[in-house]
Amino acid sequence: MIEASAPGKLFIVGEYAVVEPGQPAVLVAVDRYLRVRLFESATPVALATSPHVQAAITVIDELRAARGVVARHFEIQIESELDEEDGRKYGLGSSAAVTVATIAALDRLYELGLSRYERFKLALLATIEVSPRASGGDLAASTFGGWVFYCSPDRVALRSQREALGILSAFESELWQACEIRELPAPNGASLLVGWTGSPASTEQLVDSVSASPKSGDHDALRRAFLSQSKELALSFAEALDSGASAEELFAIIRASRALLHRLSEDRGIVIETDTLGALCSIAEQYGAAAKSSGAGGGDCGIALAKPENDIPSILRAWEQYGITHLDLEVAGSAATRKGAENDR
Repeated sequence: MIEASAPGKLFIVGEYAVVEPGQPAVLVAVDRYLRVRLFESATPVALATSPHVQAAITVIDELRAARGVVARHFEIQIESELDEEDGRKYGLGSSAAVTVATIAALDRLYELGLSRYERFKLALLATIEVSPRASGGDLAASTFGGWVFYCSPDRVALRSQREALGILSAFESELWQACEIRELPAPNGASLLVGWTGSPASTEQLVDSVSASPKSGDHDALRRAFLSQSKELALSFAEALDSGASAEELFAIIRASRALLHRLSEDRGIVIETDTLGALCSIAEQYGAAAKSSGAGGGDCGIALAKPENDIPSILRAWEQYGITHLDLEVAGSAATRKGAENDR
């Protein structure tokens, strides 16, 4: 039996903009995991799997065949901590985690010796077959762990290259040079709080809605302004973490990012910050913390950064009274600090 796991993730800043190649975002991996178990079989087994798992199996199978590795039969089992008992998703990136974990398990099955970065590349190539606009930020966080700075490559071009020239061409493409993944230090003097609204959201539908024409104004001008401001905020947040900036400096960026998402929501006529997410943020702000929606919004999770003097227990009690579930999450260890990590890049 082979077992591989991958953590969930949360976007901190840069969501929506990150779907554009070269646009940065900051994410964090969290210690809720999805586990994949492979059992070798003597005969073919019908695999009832999700589209993301099937895409991961296919991309590894193409690479295996291109490298002349003999195919093997296996069964697959999946166990997830990224869903509620009733099946509702927390919005922690279960599709990314199952893709990353499946790639890692199959890498071990076929003894391909892939580095962590190579597994990420395959996970992204698999994901864009199912969700072409996916940024890959969630895959980066689930693959590398910790606090992560991420810029995506041109996924449309990578997908086209794979279709035209095969997996090895896409896997070894110069297009990956535009992709950046690097570890960031944890915030200085601030804790990450995560609240779950209990209402699942469709990231793909929300991203597609943002890509549509705005309610009013010049679409291109609004888009350029949003991308420019989002990039500045993501770079500023990463620089602040790198330099050990004060919690208050990080709070200011979180609040500016929330305001930017509000403007995006108004421009596109969509709901990113629901009433419950708004309450989550307002409660945190009442106690001096800084909060915003995480990821596509529309439900799922909100995040807050808080200092000890912000009275964290009172924030959590107020969330609970409003029907917001505090997810007691820690940061999942980074590739650099995880015990036994190897072949990272």
